[in-house]
Amino acid sequence: MCELPSGPVLIFDSGIGGLTVLREARMVMPERHFVYVADNAAFPYGDWEEDALLEHMLSLFEMLLHRIRPVAVIIACNTAFTLAGEALRQRFSETAFIGTVPAIKPAAERTASGLISVLATPATVTRDYTRLLISTFAGNCEVTLVGSKTLAALAESYVSGGSVSDDDLRAEIAPCFISGGSGKTDIVVLACTHYPFLANRFRRLAPWPVDWLNPAEAIALQARRVIGAGGERDTESNQDRAFFTKADVSPQIIRLMQGFGVKPDFANI
Repeated sequence: MCELPSGPVLIFDSGIGGLTVLREARMVMPERHFVYVADNAAFPYGDWEEDALLEHMLSLFEMLLHRIRPVAVIIACNTAFTLAGEALRQRFSETAFIGTVPAIKPAAERTASGLISVLATPATVTRDYTRLLISTFAGNCEVTLVGSKTLAALAESYVSGGSVSDDDLRAEIAPCFISGGSGKTDIVVLACTHYPFLANRFRRLAPWPVDWLNPAEAIALQARRVIGAGGERDTESNQDRAFFTKADVSPQIIRLMQGFGVKPDFANI
């Protein structure tokens, strides 16, 4: 049996959205040890100027890679990866970075009506990277880009036990639903890893049924292809941990992490 490359897999997000990716990554790489990092001090990334966010991420990863020494990094944030992915790969070329990008290609392959919507943050919908994905993979489709300023924060609030009204969610998803002579929207790409936490409510509030496309499984499978498989994991000594860039974390988030089998660690990273 080949020796398992040393080091954990680092899963990174601005908040708790990357837990949806961690869940899938564990299923396809049960032998791996994971470290989750939430850059909650900087949440939400969508409020940042691009140059400032890029500088912030490069500086943060300089420290994270030195401290954690991961075998690979999964950037479980569309906003972060579409901005900083290539810069991170160039700066830290010895580390494998697996990115999260809007699942436009699989949406274009699955749609029957040709009407696709991409529900993302405002930053993601304005990225050249997103436009390139559309022109490359969905040239024959009508793609509606919907950038929500509030959904990521609403998702964080919802999973923290806060009250999120149906009216607020309905208003955010309404622009995704297009009806015209060629048919109706039949796929909505969830282009923010926070959004799957609200998917069941989206289904209930949608004006008609659509496929809510969650890319978490595809991200996890790509990570396995890049990293490879290994032997049996020592779960006793290698419990998955979560670090935060700000120690002010609610009890609800701590319980959520524990529910995902992750031990919150408030050491200074």
